[in-house]
Amino acid sequence: MAYSGRQWGTTPPISTALPTQVEVEASDALFEELKRQGTFESKLETDKRHKVLTDLRRLVDEFVRRIAREKEPHNTVLIRDARGEVFTYGSFCLGVYGPGSDIDTLVVAPRYVTREDYFKHFPGMLKEMTPKGAVTDLTPVEDAFVPIIKFEYWGISIDLIFSRIATLKQFPAHGELKLTNNEYLRGLDEAELRSLNGTRVTNEILNLVPEQSTFRLALRAIKLWAQRRAIYANIIGFPGGVVWAMLVARICQLYPRAASATIVAKFFFIISKWKWPQPVMLKAMEENAPLSVRVWNPKVYKGDGYHLMPVITPAYPEMCATFNITHSNKAVIQRELERGNGIADKIVSGAVPWKALFVKHTFFTQGYKYYLAVIVTSKEKEAHKIWSGFVESKVRVLVANLERHPSIAIAHPFNKGFERRHTVKCGQEFEAILDGSLAYIVKGEDEEGTVIKDELPDAAKDDEEPKPKIEDGTVVQSATAAHHVESTASLKDRVSSPNVKPEAEEKPVKMEDLSIKESKVYTTTHYIGLELAEGAKSLDLSFQVNEYKDLCHAWDKYDSKLNFLSVQHVKNINLPEDVFEPGEAKPTRPLKKPGGPNGALAQRKRPAPSDVRLLE
Repeated sequence: MAYSGRQWGTTPPISTALPTQVEVEASDALFEELKRQGTFESKLETDKRHKVLTDLRRLVDEFVRRIAREKEPHNTVLIRDARGEVFTYGSFCLGVYGPGSDIDTLVVAPRYVTREDYFKHFPGMLKEMTPKGAVTDLTPVEDAFVPIIKFEYWGISIDLIFSRIATLKQFPAHGELKLTNNEYLRGLDEAELRSLNGTRVTNEILNLVPEQSTFRLALRAIKLWAQRRAIYANIIGFPGGVVWAMLVARICQLYPRAASATIVAKFFFIISKWKWPQPVMLKAMEENAPLSVRVWNPKVYKGDGYHLMPVITPAYPEMCATFNITHSNKAVIQRELERGNGIADKIVSGAVPWKALFVKHTFFTQGYKYYLAVIVTSKEKEAHKIWSGFVESKVRVLVANLERHPSIAIAHPFNKGFERRHTVKCGQEFEAILDGSLAYIVKGEDEEGTVIKDELPDAAKDDEEPKPKIEDGTVVQSATAAHHVESTASLKDRVSSPNVKPEAEEKPVKMEDLSIKESKVYTTTHYIGLELAEGAKSLDLSFQVNEYKDLCHAWDKYDSKLNFLSVQHVKNINLPEDVFEPGEAKPTRPLKKPGGPNGALAQRKRPAPSDVRLLE
């Protein structure tokens, strides 16, 4: 009997067959594996999330009321009825959150509350109106593509964005405001439209899949796979949760009656062979646009035609959710999709279990021989949260510049930074940290608050080489060495990694500028793996590095007395211990092999490049 159901998506389904018993059993096995992998959280934790959202709604109402008092102090009716709304989007709204998942949250306010009000007042109110210690790691990032306040509330990560409704001065009762109304988009700037669209897109995705339970289980599997393979991070230029959700939703539309296991297998088969830049769309774009706002259209907007892997949001105004994917990241994603497709074939045939799909990445253990370390440093914890958040949002700009270098085939950023805390007693130690040294890293604090330093293993100390520095343009050897940065310079078979001098506007850190007591220093390091073009003999990245640093230093909130940025070369054998998990094998120096004259050991020939420079 022919399938007579509705057409989901822009094309007819590929198959409307019901799942076989084997496919049902494969889906059951997938569910059990996801439980073993810890992707589901307890009811207690879910209840805690709902309590956090209730508290946020109370805070938002008070925030809007405070702005009403400030702007119209004599309007008692406006003040009395002032209220905002809190919506969720992303994994929580989709129902695919798990232990440790953040809650993507949208604050919506009446027209008299601006984004400037939000960033001026709301961070302080979070501290003021919550129990002591409830809110931690508070980081406003006002200049992000989607302006955001990030924090943890009782241990739950919150990403809080904002938009006003320019057509409403007073909101209806709680629960009655529906963001599906396109009229609410009038009068908003692009940042507000992007913020508001998060919830609109998430709700539309759920409306466009044939069976939500099938979609959710398949999406949990794909999210876990993407996280394990380190290709899940929108801010770094990889697909975020909403993109993976739209891709899975498209497969659900093509197989509207399939089981979750089939959706996962078909996901890898179809997406790994997708003819990019053909866009992935869940529904046709609106022909008669209700508002004069920009929508994704490569025929009209030249920049839209440069998107490499366009995945288009289904809610008006339609946008490309993957605009920031670089050529390198596309290559990495494609490689992982093809690998996943091969494993999925083996799972379907019964050759391997589902856990084979969720094996961790090898970015540090086997990924690359050469890395760049983008080291973001601050003297104060609060300043570091803001500074590191901004620099992280610009890492993809550095990646895009690096991959245009003729000697670089791929510049692959790791999808998260490594946060570290150090203690220093003098300016020389501080400068060593800027150079990448981990000699002063803090392991923890005892009950009295005494700092316990994480000492280097003896073997690491013995193997440590002096680090070259640049003084007046000349490379010299420094007595202070960074234990994880490759240091000696040679034009033939070594990789030089001299210090990158501070920008002209940065004054050198002097010993007298630091307290005699131990001072804390905070760093976040982002690693970029470099795959070199065939035949590359040398690599001078000074232009790309300086351009990136200039971009970050031009930020209007940059403070040269508190914030610092350096870029260092790191060889795989010198990667720090904390990037490896227990049981992982750290890369080691290549062994010498026999074959020299008179039975001597011949040195293994080092591959290109012969010279990597980060000179200013």
